[in-house]
Amino acid sequence: MKPFRPAKKRITVSSGESVRIIRELQGYSQNELARLTGIPQATLSAIENDRIRLGVERARTLARALKCHPAVLVFPGWEVDRDSAA
Repeated sequence: MKPFRPAKKRITVSSGESVRIIRELQGYSQNELARLTGIPQATLSAIENDRIRLGVERARTLARALKCHPAVLVFPGWEVDRDSAA
């Protein structure tokens, strides 16, 4: 078996871009996500366009609706060294 080799980072995305990408992958419109989360559509738009900060509480709420871990939204470009994460 070949040893694990982590993928190389290809692009850098912001928290807002991460929200938009995951929302689109889940097939939700901003209006649908607003209904699921109680976060106004205008606020979702501002988050996705990096006009306002995502924040931890909003990240938790969005992560539940998008079925992902909040850290994926809050720290989209964060890399963990596999050896030091253990």
